[in-house]
Amino acid sequence: MSGIGPLEPGEGTRARDNTPPPVPRSAGRARTFLAAWYGRNRRTALTLVALAVLLGGAGALFATRPRPAPPPSAPRPAQVPYPAQAVAVTFLDGRRTPAGAPPRSFSFAVLVSVESGPPVTVTRVTQPYDGLSLRTDPVVPFRTKAGSARKITITMHVTHCRGVPMNAGLPFLDVTLRNTRAIQIHGFILGSRYARHLSRALKVACSNSAP
Repeated sequence: MSGIGPLEPGEGTRARDNTPPPVPRSAGRARTFLAAWYGRNRRTALTLVALAVLLGGAGALFATRPRPAPPPSAPRPAQVPYPAQAVAVTFLDGRRTPAGAPPRSFSFAVLVSVESGPPVTVTRVTQPYDGLSLRTDPVVPFRTKAGSARKITITMHVTHCRGVPMNAGLPFLDVTLRNTRAIQIHGFILGSRYARHLSRALKVACSNSAP
């Protein structure tokens, strides 16, 4: 009697074994423990998962938040100008020589203006010629505040004619100025009108060929 039975594996072949590999005993105990813990603490586990999701989202929002604009920098305090930068000296006109002035003297007026910064004190006024001396009214030192101007009368006296120019080109006055930043000596050129006035006055003072 013939029949078809199960095929025998050929030489060099192995039958497929569908039996799952044995689970290690330790892994099985771990899964059993986690399953038991989850069963007892299901609410706590879900809460921890939700909290982790919330914290992750909050961290992402914080990392991608728009950065606030930097605060505007405070303006720097204005620097105090040097006195020579804040003061102007302008020739006005000739003046009558004050009573009691020595012979060969002459007078003129200038305007001292302080344009900005703290008050400025004029501590000295001189001129470059050896044959001349001068004095001011008001006498130095005097003080002028910013935005103000002061009219000064200057009286010059010819001490000897050999030390003065008969035709002054660009005469100037040396003025010593002081404010809270510095003390400066500045030469102010008073222009052509002052040069003509000074030249005429010197010629009159020295017209008698006095020494």
